[in-house]
Amino acid sequence: MERISLDRDALAAVDSYVEYRRIVGEDDAGTLFTPEEYERYKKEVLPIRLQNRLFVSWTSPNGMDCKLVGPETLCFCRHRYKQHKTDFKEIPTKRPILLPCRAQGCRCISYNYVPLNGTQPIRCRCKHYADDHDELAPNKCKKCATCAGFHSSFTCGCMEPTYTHAMIVETKAERLARGRSVGPDIPYAAMGGLTGFNALAEGYMRLDSSGIGAPSNAILDAPSTSMDHPFLRAYAPQVDAINAGQPTDDVHGLSRFAHLPTAEERDMAYFESQYQERLKLERAAKGQKKIPAMKGETSRPAKELSKGPKKGKF
Repeated sequence: MERISLDRDALAAVDSYVEYRRIVGEDDAGTLFTPEEYERYKKEVLPIRLQNRLFVSWTSPNGMDCKLVGPETLCFCRHRYKQHKTDFKEIPTKRPILLPCRAQGCRCISYNYVPLNGTQPIRCRCKHYADDHDELAPNKCKKCATCAGFHSSFTCGCMEPTYTHAMIVETKAERLARGRSVGPDIPYAAMGGLTGFNALAEGYMRLDSSGIGAPSNAILDAPSTSMDHPFLRAYAPQVDAINAGQPTDDVHGLSRFAHLPTAEERDMAYFESQYQERLKLERAAKGQKKIPAMKGETSRPAKELSKGPKKGKF
């Protein structure tokens, strides 16, 4: 494998390009801005972006943000979120807020997230993939005439089907009113609902379902219940012992069963007994083995034959 080494100036140029791409996104239409255009763009767009940022999430009926949309998240129209309109000089008063796709030839009127089944698109009840449907609502199938619109019963990680979820496009104030995290103010384009590393995980995988940050001490010091996350319940005895000032080496009371054999010891004892039993049967079979007798003689066991003929009396 070829090793590429860059000097300090080249590394600084790479960092500058990454920063440029995060700020400008798709607004340059594939042609880099000149330094003057770039500075003018930042002066015009960044204040508006910081003030009017929109948070986009795919939410289950129980209120959990199952998917927080980011710049690279695909829409039903197969274009990414960063290819949609995300910056507004003035936030629309009409709800829901529409985020039309800006890709050439795309008829998508607003961003609409659709989950994946692993790496494959999910299927509609007409048995065709989401990619086989029209991007315009009600998203009828292009391969069959019986489909009235895309409708998938694929179950999300929150145990609710896909068709019960809803897209939410909200302002900073509206998201705070729902008790969700907004993160720091950042100048990057099309950040959607991403507020930190926790937001990259699926909703059911977050210890804090709201993503609002570290819980208060009152929540941390509260006793564990059956409603807590399995990870927290597994370590609850140790935490309770530490809070009570007790040793944590035997919080589960396992010392009472220390004299009992472990599963590995029971397995080894079983296989050893089977092996000894087989050896015993083999020795018995060898001892009982008889050799066919010659005419006029009686058969004798192999042990007697190995001793040789008996001496007669004269």
